Amino acid sequence: MAGLYLYCFREDRGIPPLSLKGIDGVGEIFGISLRGLEAVVSEVSMEEFASEEVQRKAREDLNWIKEKAVAHARIIEETMLQESSIWPLIPMKFGIIFKDISGLRQVLEENHSRFQEALERVRGKQEWSVKVYLENRKAFEEEVKGKNDFIRQKQKEIASLPEGMAYFVEEEFQTVLREGMERELALISNSLHESLRRKADSSDRCKLLGKELTGRSAPMVLNGAYLCLEEKIGDFKKEVETLSEEAKQRGLSVESSGPWPPYNFARW
Repeated sequence: MAGLYLYCFREDRGIPPLSLKGIDGVGEIFGISLRGLEAVVSEVSMEEFASEEVQRKAREDLNWIKEKAVAHARIIEETMLQESSIWPLIPMKFGIIFKDISGLRQVLEENHSRFQEALERVRGKQEWSVKVYLENRKAFEEEVKGKNDFIRQKQKEIASLPEGMAYFVEEEFQTVLREGMERELALISNSLHESLRRKADSSDRCKLLGKELTGRSAPMVLNGAYLCLEEKIGDFKKEVETLSEEAKQRGLSVESSGPWPPYNFARW
């Protein structure tokens, strides 16, 4: 039994569908229109993509989930960039399936005004991602030590103690140092986000990603999403470059990427 896998909603401009296979590598991408909106979909096997089956594979076959999630994101991105321009669209989360076209048309009908409002919020804008990592912990640690009078005093105290006593004071010192670094990182993260926010139309601080997701040993200290007016993208990129140079001197790296489908701003 075949169902309809939903990738995104966009304006119906009457252009041909993407010449891509769907998330299963078999079904063709096509659009379903209603009152000026278009749902971008493909047919999939309900047995393979049913909610219960996807949940089972999430527990037992992470490679399958990763492969399909990448395909899902790629189709949305290529839809956004179709015909060499950025389309305003509403990306859907992974795994939304309808048993038939009537159910999808009902969703389009019932949420028509909300979809239109969401599309208007992102029209003429691009979502960019900025991630900041603590690349050189040692350099940052030395900076914190130099700025914090209490930490400097503790270092002197440890240096003057006999080895046995110094061991116990060292544990306290490491706790104080860690807390000092965390406070300083929070200040830096807030400052970076505020600088970027001023260059964007909208912004959002996203959840920090762990090393198992980033594939990096350096911890993430900022995960920001920024919705920028297309005519001001250049200003935003220049701000990222300036902040990146400043952060580098403190042992941090700033990385930007985009444009992305507006996952964080086309909410409905």
